[in-house]
Amino acid sequence: MPKPWRLTRQAERSLVDIARWTIETFGPRQATAYETDLIARCQAVADGAAPSQSCRRLIDPDLPEDLRFTRCGQHFIVFIDNPDAVIVIDFLHARSDLPGKLARLGGEGARRR
Repeated sequence: MPKPWRLTRQAERSLVDIARWTIETFGPRQATAYETDLIARCQAVADGAAPSQSCRRLIDPDLPEDLRFTRCGQHFIVFIDNPDAVIVIDFLHARSDLPGKLARLGGEGARRR
């Protein structure tokens, strides 16, 4: 069943940074295409149509149970899957320090509920 979804301020900032970097590196057409892909993946998560994994199971058992991630291109979309909505916490590059960033996001995400 589709759910509404939203971006946190951090996720919005990350999306702008990703677009800015992609424009500078690959041009505006590629930036638009990649942003479209990221947004489509967020919608697919909310629709229940995108595979995702628990951050807790793969990264750190102390992370909140509902903190999950899915991959889109070179980024992981980190989100909380609540019963009534999906909250996209951040977009993390695949080459970033995922365990460290997820540990910080887990603490922040737990406070946002």
